[in-house]
Amino acid sequence: MSMTTRVLLGLLLGAAIGLGLAIWDPSAASTAAEFVKPIGRLWLNALQMTVVPLVAALVVLGVNTASNAAASGRVARNAIIVFLILLTLASAFAAFAAPLLLSLLPHDEAAATAFRTALAPAAPNADATTLGASIAAIIPSNAIAAAAQSAMLPLVVFSMFFGFGLTRINAERRARMLELVQGLADVMIVIVHWVLWVAPLGVFALVLAVCAEVGLKTLGALGGYILMQCCLYISVTLMLYVVARVAGGEPFKRFALAILPAQTIAASTQSSLASLPAMIDSARERLGYPLHVTSLVLPMAVSLFRITSPIQYMGVAAFVAWLYGIEIPTMHLVAGIGLAVIISMGSVGLPGQVSFMFTNMPVTQAMMLPVEPLAVLMAVDTIPDVFATVGNVSGGLTATSVVAKGASRDAELADHAGDDRTRVPDA
Repeated sequence: MSMTTRVLLGLLLGAAIGLGLAIWDPSAASTAAEFVKPIGRLWLNALQMTVVPLVAALVVLGVNTASNAAASGRVARNAIIVFLILLTLASAFAAFAAPLLLSLLPHDEAAATAFRTALAPAAPNADATTLGASIAAIIPSNAIAAAAQSAMLPLVVFSMFFGFGLTRINAERRARMLELVQGLADVMIVIVHWVLWVAPLGVFALVLAVCAEVGLKTLGALGGYILMQCCLYISVTLMLYVVARVAGGEPFKRFALAILPAQTIAASTQSSLASLPAMIDSARERLGYPLHVTSLVLPMAVSLFRITSPIQYMGVAAFVAWLYGIEIPTMHLVAGIGLAVIISMGSVGLPGQVSFMFTNMPVTQAMMLPVEPLAVLMAVDTIPDVFATVGNVSGGLTATSVVAKGASRDAELADHAGDDRTRVPDA
């Protein structure tokens, strides 16, 4: 039985028991919720204890992977630039679109209060600070203190400096240091797999507590989350056709028909890697892009570029803020947008549940929001993930169209320059 199936069963069983107790005897439901809360809290703590070292290691590795790719030539550098631009636009879109979608849902303050009680959140979001203080806090005066306080944005900024610094030292020493960092990431992922092995129990306890204290309104809230994420993924996927038309010069119909086979495989497998052969076929045979572009950009896209990742992070953060009735300050929103781009570039290779928890946690924490709901949202993320994979495959092919157009333009300029140099002057 797959991990996803086990987690879903834990969620369904917890929801059934919690809702049944809430309907049958509210006092018994409250007693059961108090009994299982420590179990869910322990499981969530076990996940959180590995976030800081894993995120720091992944950012360092991501910076060096992107640096190595960019150093391989002009096409690769252009691809990295296109990836960053599209990720930033997607993150900003989700940051503003998600709250708008959530505003269409009814918000029950009593249910929100019950959610906060059931999930036993940690300290509430920090007090608002001045603009100058917020900017100054981005670069940590003490990186170890930032890590100890789980201050994710300063920690990620330090990790980026560390990663870029590694690119400037002796190659042999750099390789040894990266091997150490990769080993740290591997160990953390092993620990995470151990913790996720008991994820059905942790999710069962959390969902039982929420359903016992909130009741049927829990299902409405989770349904709203699923609907919001699906709408965001579909919206961005449709916008990619516009990007391919404007920046890639592709007619809508030609591009849509060419990428449809790859999108179909993405929807059925929920894996960008499994869709890579179909993506290459769409780019080479159906769209006619040069081999040197498709053979470089599409594998880079699979390993570095997942356009729906920042959408997910910002959507999750917006949902948590909506659920708890928290107003996100502008500086926290900007920090979340930037961090979502950075995290998405360094974490594409993580397995499903690992990826959800350890990419959403840093962004949620950086925006000063509680992370307790993430475990429940992880369990229901399977449905939106279908649309996310389709969006990722579409994003990779859209980025390829933009880079291919740039490569074609560069080739034409080079041909003209060559003609000018070889033209024989008139007598």
